[in-house]
Amino acid sequence: MTTTKLKPVDAVVVGSGVVGSIMSMELANAGLKVLCLERGRMIDPQTDFVMPYVNDELKYDRHSDIFQNLSRETITFRNNARQTALPMRELGSFKPGEMVGGTAAHWGGNARRFLPHDFEIRSKVTERYGKNFFPEDCTAQDWGVTYEEFEPYYDQFEHIYGVSGKAGNLNGEIQSGGNPHEGPRSREFPNPPTRPTPQGQLFAKAATELGYTPFQGPAAAMTQDYNNLYKVMLLECQHGGFCSSHVCSQGAKANPLTAVLPALYKKDNFELRPLCNVIKVNTDSTGKQATGVTYIDARGREVEQPAGIVVLATYCFNNTRLLLLSGIGKPYDPQTGRGVVGRNYSYQVGGRVHVFFDDREFNPFIGGGQVNTSIDELNGDVIDRAQLGFVGGAYINCPSAGASPIKSKPVPHGTPRWGAEWKKAVAHNYRRTLGVHIHGSCMSYRQHYLDLDPTYRDANGLPLLRMTFDWHKNEQKMLAWMYERCVEIAKAMKPAKYHAHAIPLKYSIIPYQSTHNIGGAVMGTDPSTSVVNRYLQSWDVPNLFVVGGSAFPQNPAQGPTGTIGMLACWAADGIKEIYIPKPGPMV
Repeated sequence: MTTTKLKPVDAVVVGSGVVGSIMSMELANAGLKVLCLERGRMIDPQTDFVMPYVNDELKYDRHSDIFQNLSRETITFRNNARQTALPMRELGSFKPGEMVGGTAAHWGGNARRFLPHDFEIRSKVTERYGKNFFPEDCTAQDWGVTYEEFEPYYDQFEHIYGVSGKAGNLNGEIQSGGNPHEGPRSREFPNPPTRPTPQGQLFAKAATELGYTPFQGPAAAMTQDYNNLYKVMLLECQHGGFCSSHVCSQGAKANPLTAVLPALYKKDNFELRPLCNVIKVNTDSTGKQATGVTYIDARGREVEQPAGIVVLATYCFNNTRLLLLSGIGKPYDPQTGRGVVGRNYSYQVGGRVHVFFDDREFNPFIGGGQVNTSIDELNGDVIDRAQLGFVGGAYINCPSAGASPIKSKPVPHGTPRWGAEWKKAVAHNYRRTLGVHIHGSCMSYRQHYLDLDPTYRDANGLPLLRMTFDWHKNEQKMLAWMYERCVEIAKAMKPAKYHAHAIPLKYSIIPYQSTHNIGGAVMGTDPSTSVVNRYLQSWDVPNLFVVGGSAFPQNPAQGPTGTIGMLACWAADGIKEIYIPKPGPMV
């Protein structure tokens, strides 16, 4: 195949999601000529996602219209190295996006910060419980940056995405109405918190009676019209549901399409090229300097795009795969524990208790992706784990996301799975149920990793990424304890019935759980256990930056998107203030 070589740009950014859009904006604001390459199709929210068509649950949620096209590229999966990995043929457990705006275009809006404890978990747990408290095969590690250093960048991201909430810790002073266990904030949220729903009020009453402090969870759906940090107007959420797996028709849910790209498109020194699938980061003869990237365009042509700075800003899986395909960094070997690319892959633990009433009715179809009432006493360093025997934690919440009609049909245990009695139970319980949800952490382990599959290839003939993962006893023990706490809350609501989901003995890639995959190109202070340094700069190739969920050394309980956006702000600042004035290793 003949390769076309184009004129160089100052910076090429791979991916137009949360990281790619913010990195492009910040680097363009610094005066660089920035090119963003996106493998998915171009999107105009004002024409592509209009009412009532945007609420087509069959098209978007069931048939995966805006998600990754698995017929061209997928991953292979196995629970352990003794199994043969097979390709994922249908999206289930998670849903990576494939369009301008990336995966964040269909996120629910969970915009929580990680806790200070989460960034120093190895040090903090060892200090409190001893070095042998972690499971022997656990590879969890400190991030190399503290919450205090990250805090201004959390604040920056929240003012780009218009996050709503109430501060629980303002400059070290605990505030009424917020999360008292969060890290200190330098100022209030940019938008007021969501209003509690009847379901949330019932949860809050039960939680308070049990000694917890409930609060409204932070959300990146506007609680009022909001003009963001980039002077883009986002409109107030109308609580129509259809958030997760859908693009917001109101422009109320912050994502790259609504919060960043409208301002970015106006810049003369920025260009976005959709339908450009990057397949390699190119390096010079020494392998120590990136010279640009190679991509396949919409017509199937191979194109070389030279650039002075390369930023990988794609989903967790593709950041890792591009490094492996490009031969940058040593691939991880689980047998020896050596190597770094693909190391510390992790997912996220979840669970739910369904609660049913005969004497209460709600409006479940009214809601938003992250309208929820939460508690955080079971998370971070709040709980004493000495007698519990597990590392990690969870926050518990009662969401009112909007009960979409196809997938939102919970019925009590013992209900027939089809037929007249099932239909009767669905009709009776649709307005009489709520969920108490567990959102838990997941540590990283030596035997859980990402690598290139030796057998299966994508439409371009390149090896697929292989995922090796299963639930660990540590997370199963943590989840069992969390279920006990959730059942206590459920009972305090005095329902007619309730039931908890079973604790999974094996991880299954089939049912949807969350799109919170992390790791594979983790950050840290030691090149032998990390791919990038504290500024998300490659240890091996100084003008290459790998930013996103791939940098997380393990998965805390909170959703990852707020921290992914924060890392984009942090890495962009490092490039502008340290790398551009003096190119080379920043550490």
